[in-house]
Amino acid sequence: MAESERGPHPTLRIKGTKSHALSGKKIVLGVTGSIAAVKTVELARELIRHGADVYGVMSEAATEIIHPYTLHYATGHDVITKLMGNIEHVEFLGMEGSADLFIIAPCTANTLNKIAGGVSDTPVTAFATTAFGSGIPIIVVPAMHETMYKNPILIANRDKLRKLGVTVLGPRFEEGLAKIVSTEDIILTVERVLSPKKLAGMRILITGGPTIEPIDPIRILTNRSSGRTGIELAKEAYKQGAEVTLVHSKELNLMGIKEVRVETAREMIDTCVTELRGGKEKEEGYDVLISSAAISDFTADSSETKISSGEEFYLHLVPTGKLIDEVKREFPELVIVGFKAETNVYEEELIRKAREKMEDHNIEMVVANDVGKGGIGTEENEVYIVREGMKDADIKHVKGVKSLIAVAIMDELAKHFSL
Repeated sequence: MAESERGPHPTLRIKGTKSHALSGKKIVLGVTGSIAAVKTVELARELIRHGADVYGVMSEAATEIIHPYTLHYATGHDVITKLMGNIEHVEFLGMEGSADLFIIAPCTANTLNKIAGGVSDTPVTAFATTAFGSGIPIIVVPAMHETMYKNPILIANRDKLRKLGVTVLGPRFEEGLAKIVSTEDIILTVERVLSPKKLAGMRILITGGPTIEPIDPIRILTNRSSGRTGIELAKEAYKQGAEVTLVHSKELNLMGIKEVRVETAREMIDTCVTELRGGKEKEEGYDVLISSAAISDFTADSSETKISSGEEFYLHLVPTGKLIDEVKREFPELVIVGFKAETNVYEEELIRKAREKMEDHNIEMVVANDVGKGGIGTEENEVYIVREGMKDADIKHVKGVKSLIAVAIMDELAKHFSL
């Protein structure tokens, strides 16, 4: 019975369960004979969870690592292991092909060298040649021994592919191997390649998470912020084509996003100012600062030695500097997105306070939320996005997971630059 007659594969019930960023996108996943092929099931399933339709094509060497049935299970579609009368490579990746992207993950040294040389002797290389001819985007994710990756011929071919517009992602060097990058790295790159790139060419500096103010070498003052909003904003800005720097206390460790780790409020402010100055000096200035971090309002006189327990102790709290004020004084032309948190106020009051912050600090956008109702330290939030010149009726109200809120914020930011 043909696949179309059987109906949807039961594993496709996971489609779109994480996001709809890849909804309506058809992705052809090429698998070659690296041991990293065992991670292909996870990758295919994650692409589907983000809304994509995934079709697998395997080299003969890949079938010796995982069985085609395994990839069929992962994608919900029949797997191509040889080119037949249906000329599948043209059907998917030809001039009128139905696919939006061809990704080879993992890609062996053999396959990378072949596609750079125009050799088409396996289903995967034939698909690559066809994609080149029709201009369909190609992502190559290498995985091999480190010595093979450092071969000057392979390096030259890798660079050749990049000049031809291929996205070469990774590898990650570890244990003497040029390992395949994480699935999260691949998903983020796929989303960037297939996104509308509303923020292409922009440099965006984002702050995220809490700051930490030491009381003594052991104890700290901090807040309930999880840092999730800053991370989701950084990811979404990167997906939309921006060059992104994230200043926070966490560790995201995603390719393509520059991270600077800080702890205290003073460190965060100084780091942001240094980044902005550095960009300006190199004539590669930042276009936007998104100040989403929950920066401490107070710092303490810290003891150099541990404070003895069991005794009454008084903290002397000193107000910290304000990031937006310090940045605005030195970089008045910078577009700034601020955040305004209140507790247990009516919607009208929250929006009024957001407008006040926008006017008082002369900034272009404020994201306001009532943390008395949740949002801080949680996976979801409810926010109001107030943009310069916006009427109350046009204020965007978004409720849901923070990745969804990040999408809405970046959409409004893109609108600001399109005015």
